[in-house]
Amino acid sequence: MGGRAEPDRSREAGGRTTSSRRGAGCPAEVTALAGDAIELLDRAARGFLEEVPALKDLKLVVGVDLNGRGGDVQQFRIDMPDLDIRKDMGTDAKIRIEMRRDFFNLMVEHGAKVADWEQAFYEGRAKATGVDQYLKLIQRVVERQQERARLRRARG
Repeated sequence: MGGRAEPDRSREAGGRTTSSRRGAGCPAEVTALAGDAIELLDRAARGFLEEVPALKDLKLVVGVDLNGRGGDVQQFRIDMPDLDIRKDMGTDAKIRIEMRRDFFNLMVEHGAKVADWEQAFYEGRAKATGVDQYLKLIQRVVERQQERARLRRARG
């Protein structure tokens, strides 16, 4: 019949009812989701640095908060320039980036470029906070890189 399938119920020691279907709260699935996010963060960071190579040597800790359904927030730490990415609160981050997890996934899966990310920040779909000098530096370097790219396209 076309309804939603009910999970199998079984009894654990101690009398608690458990589901045989893995839910979002199961540690194995949470770890898998974090692993997926780490891979996506790596792809996004590498893509960004390919487009803006002047930032490749910047020593910086970036905290990333990916907001999921039901108020779930996954927090990651990106150590630059090595791109060491791990699930961590990143309390020493100089910049913190926040966005919805589903939006982040779509951006990376569709190969978002710097201009796409810039649009996301402009529209408020992504938010960056932190030390103003770092934010301004990154913004200036990105703007200069985009201007160089525009000049190359105009000449070629």
